[in-house]
Amino acid sequence: MAIELENVGIAVRDLEATIAFFTDLGLTVVGRDAVSGEWADTAVGLDGNHADIALLRTPDGHGHLELFEYIHPEAIESEPTRPNEIGMHRVAFSVDDIDEALETAARHGCYPLRGVATYEDVYKLTYVRGPSGIIVMLAEALKKN
Repeated sequence: MAIELENVGIAVRDLEATIAFFTDLGLTVVGRDAVSGEWADTAVGLDGNHADIALLRTPDGHGHLELFEYIHPEAIESEPTRPNEIGMHRVAFSVDDIDEALETAARHGCYPLRGVATYEDVYKLTYVRGPSGIIVMLAEALKKN
């Protein structure tokens, strides 16, 4: 059986703000839609499912994020996840300049959970609390090819 990762889906509180954050980091919006109807109810498992969605692609063309803002049923606010909680953990991106990526994140009010660390002599990396509490890992390779 062949299998490929299609995308990572993330429910967000403010679709436009989240799109702005990820596009400033370098992703590109490749599609937008509103989804609802019986097929959406069946696929997602929610009666009356209605959401505005955006599909974003990473610059390398391989990674995709599907962001969705629920119209109905009403989105449920929850505490942002912590790195050690079971479930969806984080979205990770390689960046060529972590300082520039952090400046971009800061313009959106998004900052590291603690700071920037160096993993051996391989990566500088950090976890940023992004829009809607999403944990976003940013990693810069120290040894560039």
